[in-house]
Amino acid sequence: MGGPWVDHPSWEVVEEASAAAERDLSHLLLHAPIEELTQTENAQLATTVMSLVVLDAVERIGLTPAACAGHSLGEYTALVASGALGFEDGIRLVVARGEAMARAGEEAPGTMAALLGIADDDAEAACMRAEGDVWVANYNAPGQVVIAGTPEAVARAGELAKALGAKRVMPIQVSGAFHTPLMQGARADLRKALAEVTFLTPEVRVVANVDAHVHDDPAEWPGLLSAQLCSPVRWRQTLETFAGLGLTSLVELGPGGVLSGLAKRSLPEIQSLAVSKPEDLDTLMDQIGAAGTWRAEPALHQGEHLYMSERVVVSPSSGIFSPEVSLSAPGTGLLPGTDVDPDGPSSAVDVGDLVGRVGVSEVRTPFAGQVIRWLAADGERVQDGQPLVWLRVPDAR
Repeated sequence: MGGPWVDHPSWEVVEEASAAAERDLSHLLLHAPIEELTQTENAQLATTVMSLVVLDAVERIGLTPAACAGHSLGEYTALVASGALGFEDGIRLVVARGEAMARAGEEAPGTMAALLGIADDDAEAACMRAEGDVWVANYNAPGQVVIAGTPEAVARAGELAKALGAKRVMPIQVSGAFHTPLMQGARADLRKALAEVTFLTPEVRVVANVDAHVHDDPAEWPGLLSAQLCSPVRWRQTLETFAGLGLTSLVELGPGGVLSGLAKRSLPEIQSLAVSKPEDLDTLMDQIGAAGTWRAEPALHQGEHLYMSERVVVSPSSGIFSPEVSLSAPGTGLLPGTDVDPDGPSSAVDVGDLVGRVGVSEVRTPFAGQVIRWLAADGERVQDGQPLVWLRVPDAR
């Protein structure tokens, strides 16, 4: 599934993700046989990396979202897209999540099945009447629910669902009963990984799987992601939350187009599009032009002036941003939008001073002044021309 993107500039994301995961992800995306690719830990990592490749490609054409959400695993990509989670931290968490879920699937074997043409209440009733370990795992769209549990209980619930009006019961080839209590064994390992990363205040709204609510407090996300392992994905409710926020278009980023299809069923009034190949970017731009409701962020270049006494230092390339340690001393802050004490001992810079790195490229300020705000966070993947540091400079008049 990586083939269409090999010659696109955003393929460099794969190299950065390989370094973070300490794995050859090019092999996984281009050459791995299906038996290897569909192993839980590999499938999760491959899907996330391809979604981040597409995200990078969309950001390169200057588009920014008004809100983000992801279905199950996709919630990690949504958090990276929103600025709440650094790129490398996102990759490491997905590695930990995939490995933990694979182990939990071996310890508590389970399966999943999609129920088509059935109401949510009837799907829940089928699970309860099955008298076994089976639960609703995904509320995907009106008339589409996924159940999960032990193979025997899922089979019984499927038969009961048919009796309650389900038109089809479709087994799903997975290695575990995801989003059910049978994944409890994965939570301890994921919690350890979550404790090792820093969550930031999202730059745009992010809707969580667990409750379909917007969460802007970074302290809430470790608990939400841990709970997500054993809780149903409320995707239909998430789309309803999007509609309540006034959104009129939805773009699915990554391999496949299942989510945009679900959106068309759930909210036909919202325009939906899947971007999974480079040529889809042209379709996206055409849709944006027709809708007239999207915003593009113009690229800034060295010496961008905000006011007479303020300047921004911008990224010279795309890659992972790491700030200069001497400017990130306690009290200076690194959260996007966090003010820095202009009189602090570490906030002054002179022309040519190093303010950070983007990948291996040094970022040096063309201005002297005081750091008053960081506009990118440590570990965030930034684009060429993206503002990194906001400075107050002597009045040049």
